[in-house]
Amino acid sequence: MDTLDRKLIAALSADSSTSTAELARNLGVARSTVQARIERLEGSGVIAGYTIRLGEPVERRRIRATVLLQIEPRATASVLSRLRALSEIESCHSTTGRADMVLQLVAETTEELDQALDRIGAFQGVRATESLIHLSTKFDRRT
Repeated sequence: MDTLDRKLIAALSADSSTSTAELARNLGVARSTVQARIERLEGSGVIAGYTIRLGEPVERRRIRATVLLQIEPRATASVLSRLRALSEIESCHSTTGRADMVLQLVAETTEELDQALDRIGAFQGVRATESLIHLSTKFDRRT
């Protein structure tokens, strides 16, 4: 990857809906150059896909939680397959320390969040859960 690739990735990260023509104008190169670079970056796996970011009014209404899971030995695979089926789970990470996994959950209501937490806690192989409800975001480097 060279400087142009990095600038192109930065521009697409800021707004993936920017047209190829606008990217070319902003980067000072031909539209065909931008298109070829994007295709190469996608083909090599550097760009794995495109997504949307929800606006602040929608994000503020959503309820987020971090959930720490303790899992019985040898139950990780079965617990993980059940976790994948829950749409409220945004991410799941294995960890070191007192928790075996850390989940990031999001729900539209406290009732939805409570139901998801109840389902997770009832999974065979889950020893214990600890839920940390997010109250406010002080800063977020991802946005």
